[in-house]
Amino acid sequence: MKIRLFALLFFLLSVNIYAAKSDFRSLKDSILTVVDSTSAAVVDTTSAATDSTAADTVVVYWTEKNAVGLNLSEVAFVNWNAGGNNSVSGLIHADFKRNFKRKLTNWKNGVNIRYGLNAQEGREVRKTEDELRLSSSFGYRRDSVSNWYYSAKFNFNTQFTNGYKYPETDKPISKFMAPGYMFLGIGSEYSAPSEELNVEELNVYVSPVTQKSTFVLDQRLANEGMFGVTPAEKDEEGNIVTEGENVRTEFGFLVTSGFSKQVFENVNLNNQLSLYSDYLNKFGNVDVDWQLNVDLKVNDFIKANVGSHLRYDDDVKYKEDTNGDGELETFGPKVQFKQMLGVGVVYEF
Repeated sequence: MKIRLFALLFFLLSVNIYAAKSDFRSLKDSILTVVDSTSAAVVDTTSAATDSTAADTVVVYWTEKNAVGLNLSEVAFVNWNAGGNNSVSGLIHADFKRNFKRKLTNWKNGVNIRYGLNAQEGREVRKTEDELRLSSSFGYRRDSVSNWYYSAKFNFNTQFTNGYKYPETDKPISKFMAPGYMFLGIGSEYSAPSEELNVEELNVYVSPVTQKSTFVLDQRLANEGMFGVTPAEKDEEGNIVTEGENVRTEFGFLVTSGFSKQVFENVNLNNQLSLYSDYLNKFGNVDVDWQLNVDLKVNDFIKANVGSHLRYDDDVKYKEDTNGDGELETFGPKVQFKQMLGVGVVYEF
């Protein structure tokens, strides 16, 4: 009986071992099959990905830049024996660029906005900055080696709100589209590769055919002949016979240049110069618009700016009330100069 029981147990154990071995072989074969299939799949997937990447390669022709910033400064006094007035100043600025470049074609577009206010204790809020600039330049070159482009350029600038000769705030001396300036011309532009001159950007534009239009859409200012437009004609009693013109058109020669360069780490220099002379009215008298700015980067969001802006326009006469009668006397043109210093937050996207 014991021998039969032992034989039965041995038989069952042998069957289980054989079954386990068979299962192990099957499991091993299954695993190897899965591994081989996975490897093949991986290889196929990689190949497919490579083909897909090659097929989905996209050439970007448009580049864009958006920057919005706010500069603030504040001074407050409490029992300050040296004296002083509390004041707060703010400047909002924005810069948007859209550029297109493909083979022999280059198209640059930009919008620049600046607006600043100053509030000081004991006086009205005063404007410190007000500017709207639009620009567009289209160029075409004969081959990919040349740095010279046949170019057409458009520029426009004006302001948003009324300007005053403080503290006089009864009569504005400038308004939106009074003045407004538009330049439209064709010429040739030289754009140097940055690696050749160790600069980030350099361009020189020469246009012997440029139309300059000065807009003064406020009739009172137009009647006074502000910004070079033809003033109103008056009779002996001072009554207006013919209204002043709202648009002055000139035809002349324009040269502009600009470059930007990183002079030190986190210190960038930007220079823009525009020179214009009218063929028909005192050719040789040059209108100058020169901006020089130095940007100092603290980090990705905090930046400081030191800048200057110089203007000279032979058609813009200097006016001032010298005898206190409330009327502005007209004098010759003078150099206009503005200096700026600001620290604030800039967000680029």
